[in-house]
Amino acid sequence: MSVRCLRWGLWLLCFLMVTVLWYFSLPSYTVIENVNWLYFYEYKPVNHSEFAFTLRERVTCSEQDPFLIILVTSHPSDVKARQAIRVTWGAKKSWWGQEVLTYFLLGHQTESEDNMLALSVQDESILYGDIICQDFIDTYNNLTLKTIMAFRWVTEFCPTAKYVMKADSDVFINTGNLVKYLLTHNQSENFFMGYPLIENLSNREFFKKTYISYQEYPFRVFPPYCSGLGYVLSGDLALRVYGMMAHVKPIRFEDVYVGITLSILKVDIHLPKSNDLFFLYRIRFNTCKFKHLIAAHDYSPKELIQYWQLVQKESSC
Repeated sequence: MSVRCLRWGLWLLCFLMVTVLWYFSLPSYTVIENVNWLYFYEYKPVNHSEFAFTLRERVTCSEQDPFLIILVTSHPSDVKARQAIRVTWGAKKSWWGQEVLTYFLLGHQTESEDNMLALSVQDESILYGDIICQDFIDTYNNLTLKTIMAFRWVTEFCPTAKYVMKADSDVFINTGNLVKYLLTHNQSENFFMGYPLIENLSNREFFKKTYISYQEYPFRVFPPYCSGLGYVLSGDLALRVYGMMAHVKPIRFEDVYVGITLSILKVDIHLPKSNDLFFLYRIRFNTCKFKHLIAAHDYSPKELIQYWQLVQKESSC
């Protein structure tokens, strides 16, 4: 055996020994099978209002009194995605005689990102007046803070909105279908709808994006919740959710966090009769299918523009 092979063998043996020692040094945890959502409840309110709004929308709800507010989570660098939404499903402000407004939710860029990015966002805000921003760092792990910001903004600045939707920036939304559905079903109180995730298991594989620690979430099963791709709730419920959020410590998954809050409030998910309204994963484009859905996930800005134009042209579906 060569010296080189022996050296590599020793390195591998040391690595395996360190890995084994690290694994056995980890604290052991028992998954809690009997779920009690009050585990997350704190009688003394948790302060969620320490972050200041640094940018706000130009047109206030008191001037518009909207039927539906769509709040889109967006990173400061996602300029193309925001512009695609502005010229597609977020462009039209009235559907079926109902006012619909779209705004973008942002945090601040990290110190390592170009300072020109902050100037770009400020310019966007001046030009379009549709940016809502607070002074926390915009990262994936802070998405829950961004969602809390959304509910706070609704509570403080748009409490008269009849419905609120939170959506991701890579989602195709058929705004007209959504408004028609809400008008048809007339669910004005404690209404919550989206892509339902029931009996979804918590993931303990630390190398995956969906990992959550036992310290942060000790239960085996998540509460019933709707995927963060896009969920809709009535305005009255949005105010109740934000009030309860003051007592529920945030976890890293914003959609699960909203689900915990709703479970404490004892609010059930509205399940549409059709399974073709919300799509968690990317689906192949079909004009008629997209003309009848409400939200589909995982599309580029270019695709949003292309598919929107094709759907608007089609009249035979």
